[in-house]
Amino acid sequence: MSLLALDARWRRLNDPDRACPCCGRTFGGVFDIGFEEPEDWPHAPRIDDDVTVGDDRLTAELCRIDSRHFLRAVLPLPIRGADEIFHFGLWVEVSAETFHDYMATFDTPRPFAGEGLTANTLPGFEDETGTAVTLTASDASQRPVATATDGLLADAQAQGIGFDDLLDIYAASGNDIRPHLTA
Repeated sequence: MSLLALDARWRRLNDPDRACPCCGRTFGGVFDIGFEEPEDWPHAPRIDDDVTVGDDRLTAELCRIDSRHFLRAVLPLPIRGADEIFHFGLWVEVSAETFHDYMATFDTPRPFAGEGLTANTLPGFEDETGTAVTLTASDASQRPVATATDGLLADAQAQGIGFDDLLDIYAASGNDIRPHLTA
């Protein structure tokens, strides 16, 4: 049993059969937050599998804006007192060499490692945009995992976040579920 099992809000979040008394909303546990494009993407959002405008291109996993290159990655944040992990699905700006090295793993499956900078403003970590991260993946069948090298994100990855921190992240992303968990 996790320590969070003692928190009624945690139990309500993880009980898919419980409906909020005010609106009937149900929850099935921790949910991740993702971004469809890097923050600097200057064109319309991606609706189909691929958006190409001039030399700029955005797919579900890769992006090029002028001479800049981006990879989609996941940034895990363990939740203190629980066995669960919250993930940001974010974009990371990488060098052209790192970008092409990652693309080569599609043709020849092999582990990937690289470095880059976060390219989205993460709710709850607004001052961390442009944070240096390392990227790792066992092959191209998985998104690279981003590990912050310094700052608040690195601390959160190493020490975990509290349940209230998670609720604050949800609220900062425009999805304040706190009122639905207290009733």
